[in-house]
Amino acid sequence: MSAIDFARAAVLPGPGLPAEVRYYPIPSLESGAVLLRTIASEVCGTDVHLQHGRLAGVPYPLIPGHVSVGEVVAINGTVLDVEASPVRIGEIVTFLDVHGTCNACLYCTVWKATTRCPHRKVYGITMGAEETPGLSGGWSQVIYLKPGTKLIRLEPEVSPDAWIGGGCGLPTAVHAVELAKIGLTDRVLIQGSGPVGLSCAALALLSGAGWVGMIGSPALRLDLARAFGVDCVIDVLETTPEERRRAILDATGGHGPDITIEASGNPMAVLEGCSLTRDNGRYVIVGQYTDNGDVLLNPHLHINKKHLEIRGCWGSDFSHVYRAMKAMARFNSRIHWESLISRRYNLEEAEQALRDVEERRVVKAVILP
Repeated sequence: MSAIDFARAAVLPGPGLPAEVRYYPIPSLESGAVLLRTIASEVCGTDVHLQHGRLAGVPYPLIPGHVSVGEVVAINGTVLDVEASPVRIGEIVTFLDVHGTCNACLYCTVWKATTRCPHRKVYGITMGAEETPGLSGGWSQVIYLKPGTKLIRLEPEVSPDAWIGGGCGLPTAVHAVELAKIGLTDRVLIQGSGPVGLSCAALALLSGAGWVGMIGSPALRLDLARAFGVDCVIDVLETTPEERRRAILDATGGHGPDITIEASGNPMAVLEGCSLTRDNGRYVIVGQYTDNGDVLLNPHLHINKKHLEIRGCWGSDFSHVYRAMKAMARFNSRIHWESLISRRYNLEEAEQALRDVEERRVVKAVILP
């Protein structure tokens, strides 16, 4: 094989091991498969969890990068998008990172919870670098998309930087806001100022919220919240729980927010969020993607007496990716998702990117293969 038959990729060899660059052969495309030249791929908190071995069922070695943008460079056969339009070479696309949802099990057909389908696989998370056909993560020069992968073109108004700036956080936020059922003038509190929390805040504003508050850190992220138009920003590291409670009550007429969305990943935030949300309010938990430990709740005081409605939100499906693309195309002139990108890294810098994300030195880190 010539050099053009191989692709360079940043790989996680195993739990607790640093990222390294390896070469992988580019396989022949099976019918219905698509090959992308990677333009950009995000580094998110999930990738840090992958390196530390906090997710089950991960087949190491692994090429991370579950949300990416690429140029179509090869197609075997006819591949249609969700609107039955043929995908063509040269187009700039992204794709749903989930593949293999069966649409036949109880989760898919009866309970309408496709993110819990036991057959689903995720690019860059549960598809191993050495499984056939490989090259299934965005931290690679090319990405092999299996037949049946759901692609979507970037809208003319959406740049690769904007889409990757939103990253996986934006479709996840679409799912969370969908469950939150934000109504006009609702007061909405966001716990957590990472990419998911920032996108939740932006979508809450676009949904007609009358007030949006955010509890988070560090200052780099809180400054972006202010730029998005968040009304009240509280640094969790510089305030006590009582100071936060008083500030939120003062800002919401003494009642608390109508809706709270937890996007912090800290289990203690759940206890605080239950306490802060008004009686008969709604609480959406989206930040607990991995098991970060337990928290002690009083069912009477925190839930039952308050008539508190609690909804869990895990992952996203294609509808959330589709709506995220349409929302970004419509509102990117108002919400600049590309501003979430703090730094870009090449493949050799993947380990540094992971450290920067883990230490919260960046809002969004991007790999440019």
